[in-house]
Amino acid sequence: MDRKIQRVISQNSLKVRLSWRIEKECGDFGKMRTQEFTTFKYKHLPLQKEVAKSAYNFGCLDLKPCQMTRLPAEWEPQSAIQFTFPHAQSDWADLLDEVVPCFVEAIEHISKRQKVLVVCDEHQRVATYLKNAVQENLILTEIPSNDTWARDHGGITIEEDGEKVILDFVFNGWGLKFPANFDNLITSRLHELGLFKAAKKHGGLALEGGGIESDGQGTLLTTAECLLSPNRNPHLSPEELEAQLKKLFGVNRILWLHHGYLAGDDTDSHIDTLARFCDPQTIAYVQCLDENDEHYDALKKMEAELQAFRQANGEPYRLIPLPMAEACFAADGHRLPATYANFLIINGAVLVPVYGVKQDQEALDQLAIAFPHHEIIPINCRVLIEQHGSLHCITMQYPEGVI
Repeated sequence: MDRKIQRVISQNSLKVRLSWRIEKECGDFGKMRTQEFTTFKYKHLPLQKEVAKSAYNFGCLDLKPCQMTRLPAEWEPQSAIQFTFPHAQSDWADLLDEVVPCFVEAIEHISKRQKVLVVCDEHQRVATYLKNAVQENLILTEIPSNDTWARDHGGITIEEDGEKVILDFVFNGWGLKFPANFDNLITSRLHELGLFKAAKKHGGLALEGGGIESDGQGTLLTTAECLLSPNRNPHLSPEELEAQLKKLFGVNRILWLHHGYLAGDDTDSHIDTLARFCDPQTIAYVQCLDENDEHYDALKKMEAELQAFRQANGEPYRLIPLPMAEACFAADGHRLPATYANFLIINGAVLVPVYGVKQDQEALDQLAIAFPHHEIIPINCRVLIEQHGSLHCITMQYPEGVI
C-alpha cells in the first residue's frame, strides 16, 4: 500500500482544525479521496501532539484468504472482559471517587465467572480497589489511556476458519470529538505484551465496538448516523463501507437503523444504546411511550424499522421493549443518556445498568424474559452517564480462547 498523509493543525483555545489528504492504492479498500474536516472542540488543553500522530494511523485491510469469517455474538462463551480503569488524568478527574465503585462492582461480579483484563495507570493503586475480586481471574496491566470506554477502543474478535483473530480498528474519539491518541494504541500494546492468544490485524477502518451488533450467524445490526459519519471513514461511500463490513466480519446482511437517538450521547447513536441482539431471533430495544418526551418521534420511527426487519429466514424478529428511563440531568441542566439497552452479557449472567429511577425494575424484568437462562444483575450506573456512557460502553468481551 502506498500512502501519504498530510495534516494541518492550528489551535485556538479549545478548538482544533484538522485536515488531511489520504492517498492510497490498496485494491478494494477504497478510491483516492481528499477530505477536509471542519472545526471540533476538544475537552483537554493543551492539545497533545500525539492526537494527530496516532489517531489516524489507517492500515490496509489485511485479512488472509479463508473459507469462513465470522463475528461471534456476545452471548457465546467468553474468556475475559476488558476494562480501562478511570484515573486522575481522564475525564473522570472530578468524579473519581464516585465512578470507581461502579467499576469495582462490575469487575467483582464478572471475576466470579471469568477473567477480567484491567488496563490501568498504576497497578498497585487499582489492585487496592479490587482486593475483593477473585484474584486468580484478574489481569492488571499498565498502559497509558485517555479515557475509559473500552467498548470503543478495545479489539473486536472475529473467527477465520475457526481461529480467533483480533481486529484493531482506528479509534478517533468518536469522529474527532475527543483526544484518543493513547486509547487508539491500547489494543496493539496488549498484543505486544503477549496478553492475547490470538493473532492481531489492523481493521482498516475507524470503527467502535459500540457501533455494531452481531447475531453470530451472518447479520449485523447498526445505525447509519454512526457508521456513515463523515468524520470516521470519509474515503468510503456508503456502498463501499457496507462491502468492507461484510468482508471484515463475514456477514451477508446488514440491518441499518436510520432513526433513534439519545439526548446527551457523544457517539452519533451507537447501536448498543438503542437496540441489542439477545439471541438470533430476539432484539431488545428502547421504547418511548411518552408523547411529550423529546425522544418520542425518533424512537417511534426506530421501533417501526425494527418491526419491519426480517430474520434471514424471512420471519419477523421477536422484539422486547425496554422502558425509556426517567429523564436524568447533569448539574448544568443538560439531559444525560440513560439507557437500559447498554447491558453486558457475560458467561451465565447479564449485567444491567440501573439509574435509581422507577423504570429500573421494569427493565430488569424485561431482560429476564430476553435471557431466561442468565442471572440478571443490576449495576448502579448513574455516575457513568455523567460522562455520557454506561455499562456496555466501559467493557469489551473476548471470546473463549483469546485470553
